[in-house]
Amino acid sequence: MFDRLSDLEDELAKLESQLSEIYAAGDQRASAEAGRRFSELQPVVEAYREHRSISVELAEARAMIAGEEDVDMREYLRVEIETKTTRMAEIDAVLKELLVPKDPNDGKNVIVEIRGAEGGEEANIWASDLLRMYERYAEIRKWKIEMLASQPSDMGGIREVSFVLRGPDAWSRLKHEGGPHRVQRVPLTESQGRIHTSAATVAVLPEAEEIDVQVDPNDLEIDVYRSTGPGGQSVNTTDSAVRITHKPTGLVVTCQDEKSQLQNKEKALRILRSRLAQIESDRQASELADTRRNQVGSGGRSEKIRTYNFKENRVTDHRIGLTLHNLDGILAGDLDEIVDELLADERRRQLEGRDN
Repeated sequence: MFDRLSDLEDELAKLESQLSEIYAAGDQRASAEAGRRFSELQPVVEAYREHRSISVELAEARAMIAGEEDVDMREYLRVEIETKTTRMAEIDAVLKELLVPKDPNDGKNVIVEIRGAEGGEEANIWASDLLRMYERYAEIRKWKIEMLASQPSDMGGIREVSFVLRGPDAWSRLKHEGGPHRVQRVPLTESQGRIHTSAATVAVLPEAEEIDVQVDPNDLEIDVYRSTGPGGQSVNTTDSAVRITHKPTGLVVTCQDEKSQLQNKEKALRILRSRLAQIESDRQASELADTRRNQVGSGGRSEKIRTYNFKENRVTDHRIGLTLHNLDGILAGDLDEIVDELLADERRRQLEGRDN
């Protein structure tokens, strides 16, 4: 570990000497990467330097106490050795945490997409419930929310919706929400009081900045058409809706929520960049899958990541075996206990991977 820490110290020193030159060059991507790397290295190197300093002081104190005959001085040295040994153990734990690889998407805003899945109209109603849950969680965390696109269903539900959540910890706290969310309850559409099982899917994507994903305008096919909102609204009188096709991948993104064609185009491009970034991330993850599986396990998710059972007032996250009897509170945005347990599980698996 200490050979690696010495290399990181050298890397930080080299980076410090180059920072002003990198910033002066005006390359946004290079500047962002240099700043990010500096922020990662600085706390690690500071902890390493303190560890190294205490190691020297401990060696000196142990050498002194071995030949010391004065009782008071021996007691002083004994306390010093005990204190520094305790501090050394604390720094070891800090270094172990700091050396766990950071999620490159930490600090980014997120795009959340929710879709009704199995269960017909009840699945769409459940999708709208999940939307409200995340809206309330955003309020609690003081994140800003911006709706991107939505498609309502016939009975007040949502066929699909996408929105941005902006906050410094939005990605880190929501990245494990992606997957099928299953609900067990008596639907509004059920006349005989029978419990049905339905599902909605949630996708959580880091919002890609323009410097993260370069999109060649020549790769885009952009179509405009008349929005298909409720009849009689002015949104239907102009060709403001936008459909963007990314020809190399075949990805199609549509946006029609705004009256302005330009605003719809900007929103569609933001969604497209995020999806392209996710494709690249998935490609890299696939290449590293075997290595990661050996280090921290597969990290696989079952077809249902979480079940919400109304009759039992129960929410179960199947990935970590966590069950809480607080369904009403969770649907009201009280997600922190689940999120904290998921993050703790992720950290445990990362540390176990480093120890193996």
